[in-house]
Amino acid sequence: MTRESGLIRRGVLWLLLLGPFFFLSYGLSNTHTATRDDVGSLVFAWERQMPLWPWTIIPYWSIDLLYGLSFLLPRNRREMDRHALALLTAQLICVACFLLWPLRFTFERPELSGLFGWLFDVLMGFDKPFNQAPSLHIALLVIIWTMFARHVQGPIGRWLMHAWMGLIGVSVLTTWQHHFIDVPTGALVGFVCVWLWPREGRLPLLAMRPATDPKRWRLGAYYSLGAALCAGLALGFGDAWLWLLWPAVALLIVALNYALLGASGFQKGADGRLSTAASALLAPYLLGAWINSRGWTCKHPQADEVCDGVFLGRIPGRGEAAGFTAIVDLCAELPCAYRPGKDTPAPAGYVSVPSLDLVVAELDVLRQAANAIERLRRKGPVLVCCALGFSRSASAVAAWLLVSGRCRRVVEAEALIRLARPGIVLRAAHHHLLTQLETQP
Repeated sequence: MTRESGLIRRGVLWLLLLGPFFFLSYGLSNTHTATRDDVGSLVFAWERQMPLWPWTIIPYWSIDLLYGLSFLLPRNRREMDRHALALLTAQLICVACFLLWPLRFTFERPELSGLFGWLFDVLMGFDKPFNQAPSLHIALLVIIWTMFARHVQGPIGRWLMHAWMGLIGVSVLTTWQHHFIDVPTGALVGFVCVWLWPREGRLPLLAMRPATDPKRWRLGAYYSLGAALCAGLALGFGDAWLWLLWPAVALLIVALNYALLGASGFQKGADGRLSTAASALLAPYLLGAWINSRGWTCKHPQADEVCDGVFLGRIPGRGEAAGFTAIVDLCAELPCAYRPGKDTPAPAGYVSVPSLDLVVAELDVLRQAANAIERLRRKGPVLVCCALGFSRSASAVAAWLLVSGRCRRVVEAEALIRLARPGIVLRAAHHHLLTQLETQP
């Protein structure tokens, strides 16, 4: 991909804004917190075994260099601006947290000499042991790491990049700059910022539109209750229970997707993958959704042919797409392991038409899926899939049968699909929507 012109100048302008803002906001919050008498700490007993490795001050400091270099990587203004806005958002969130619930680092670092000691002295001239959770260092690392991961090519370069980024993450502990709680909370902030400012697609905040389907609000309420329960257990019991904050965040995002954001909140790309941020934030939910998908279909994992080379089935795992030249995927919440040309030797295609689970897809989604099915089936067998292959994908196949003229009525299309795959679920709401395709060619 070619780079847009003027990006170097744009990157410099962003750095001229972000640099002073960082030092000003971080420094002022440090100074303010130092005057307070209500600063606590959150440290686990096992952390006292954490070693002090003075040499890791070098990777710790290196994030400043990588921060600047990250502005050389974007290929266009949108990617540049969203990267900068993600960094700015992380700064705002972390500083707000430092002011709302300040924490203090409790270990006393021994005197150090030589180059490493000098680097620590320079750091301590600016950084005080107050601004802890969430770690701004880790939040910025996640954003910068994501940027480098998109652009560094070649196995050796990528391996070295990931190793160094990982070392930076570890260094916040081995330099005795942060307690453990600061690391996952900082990573959470970083991934939230990357999710809020994705490289491509609509911004979640701009995509918010209240759902008109009451069932979406009801499902959103269920997921919100699950998020509240996990958060309550985490905050009520503490210690290892704090990990429940992760599924709490995941369920809260899913609730937002049902109530406001729609399928776009899962950030599933045209290649069948969820964005890095969505994959990280939603990992507990995604694991549950995948187990649910496999549990319901374990006795019938294979796809079933409806007619004319169009098959209906569950979202394929690794190696399960063999024999298909294309896939039309209606699942928003799970990544598709299928890759063009990887599972089949023939030229292959993949079309993602994401829609939410347990609710009826919009008419435009069904039309788009139907058109993709008809176009791709001419090249060979096509798999139409969703999480289970029972509802969303079945309605898409029904739409294809109606749009293509193979069936004239919804009941005919359902009967043909049910003959091939008896377990499909098409309810009255599906029938009502599909009926519009009977009279609207």
